[in-house]
Amino acid sequence: MTRTGQKTAFVFAGGGSLGAIQVGMLRVLVSEGVQPDFVVGASVGAMNAAYFAGAPNAEGVARLAEIWFGLRRREIFPVTFKSAFGLLRHPESIIDSGGLRHLIEDNLAYARLEDATVPVHITATSVEGLTVVLSKGPAIDAILASAAIPGIFPLVHIDGQTLMDGAIARNSPIRVAADLGASRIVVLPTGYACSLNEPPKGAIAKALHAITLLIEWRLIDDVERLADAIDVCVVPALCPLDVSPYDFSASRYLMQRAGESTRKWLDGGGLSRRSRPAEREAHRH
Repeated sequence: MTRTGQKTAFVFAGGGSLGAIQVGMLRVLVSEGVQPDFVVGASVGAMNAAYFAGAPNAEGVARLAEIWFGLRRREIFPVTFKSAFGLLRHPESIIDSGGLRHLIEDNLAYARLEDATVPVHITATSVEGLTVVLSKGPAIDAILASAAIPGIFPLVHIDGQTLMDGAIARNSPIRVAADLGASRIVVLPTGYACSLNEPPKGAIAKALHAITLLIEWRLIDDVERLADAIDVCVVPALCPLDVSPYDFSASRYLMQRAGESTRKWLDGGGLSRRSRPAEREAHRH
């Protein structure tokens, strides 16, 4: 479905547990033969992008779905008395990233980014706020750096740089994909919880919700900026959505809904028309 001479990138946005939505989108895109020339990911999108880059087919997406089905919040965010006590001694972060490291180690099929089947680029943020694009080197460290939410996970040191979550960098993964030569960008967003019954509870839940809002507004801005130069196709986010990005119990539900909406979008010619930023503006239900 890629025109001759056209280079397609899949961009995987961040969004905590809402990353399960991207798996539902991938199922449909892959089943329809939509394939990227390279992928770019940030935060949880870095994990999905890296896994997909190692197995960019229906079987790989099915295995990724099984990983998400088995995920529990305590594996990623193990807030315990021990971690709270550790915060008093080492106040740099609330959560130890050991659980996340083990999850990646147990499931990623390659050790170095350059060994992926499809080229993969992971974005992180320097302490100066600059975008750092990681395209080679240890994959686990790159993903941990991209997912290192400041204050929640420890920052990661790579090649003399101290790196944090890629969702807060000056250039978003969409801009990175454009800079890397994509002529068509297919964005797999996670969206945000636009219909919560009450505000998020707890420091981590609040931080994750705020980050998903930041990601969404950056996405809108990038679509506007690139509209005249590149085909940017944003797969529809779920709306209304009442699942917190801190809630890992709804993966199957999120994937099913995302698959249905992506199928409807493709059938309606979604890949043949550019996305309209106004479709994603802040709103109430």
